[in-house]
Amino acid sequence: MQIRFKSSRQVVIAIAAVTAFTVAADAQTPTIKFEVRPFIGAYIPTGNQRDILKDAVLTGAQASWHVIPALSFTGAFAWAPSKDRITAGDQTLDIYQYDVGAELRGTSWYQTATWDFTPFAGLGVGGRTYSYRDLNAGSTTDFDGYGALGGDFGIGAFGVRIEGRDYVSQFKPLTGSGDTKTRNDIGLFVGLSYRFR
Repeated sequence: MQIRFKSSRQVVIAIAAVTAFTVAADAQTPTIKFEVRPFIGAYIPTGNQRDILKDAVLTGAQASWHVIPALSFTGAFAWAPSKDRITAGDQTLDIYQYDVGAELRGTSWYQTATWDFTPFAGLGVGGRTYSYRDLNAGSTTDFDGYGALGGDFGIGAFGVRIEGRDYVSQFKPLTGSGDTKTRNDIGLFVGLSYRFR
């Protein structure tokens, strides 16, 4: 099939239409497919959890898969070396957090050829293991869930993520027996991302 244009004006219109369609299609396709990021921040017990555990450094890593521009799935593993406030001997309690979640990503608030900022909100589920470093006591593992808010600053293939998470978890007594309680704590952290396109 051969297409003939009767004037240069028709050629210009055809090129403009093809260009507009291509740009629109590209805008609907995520430019970033996958991200990995180490992070560091703070573990902050709240409410009754604060009576048992101390604030601690929080460090770990995440991996995110961008399904579409507005939706990502993120898996994370983190570690916090907290202290037990109620057991004698100033015992160090290693807390291991592992979870998966979904993130709804907004339209970039600011975007240039070199950098962008994209806010997000997320929900996820996972588990947490409490393990005494020196005390002869078994580890305790509990179920938890979280809500997250944050934003990603992107600069080419790299990015910086700022994120806050509010965790709600089961909590079993670390030593001895007792009822399982619902507890709350917060994780605040900054991560450095590498973006695969």
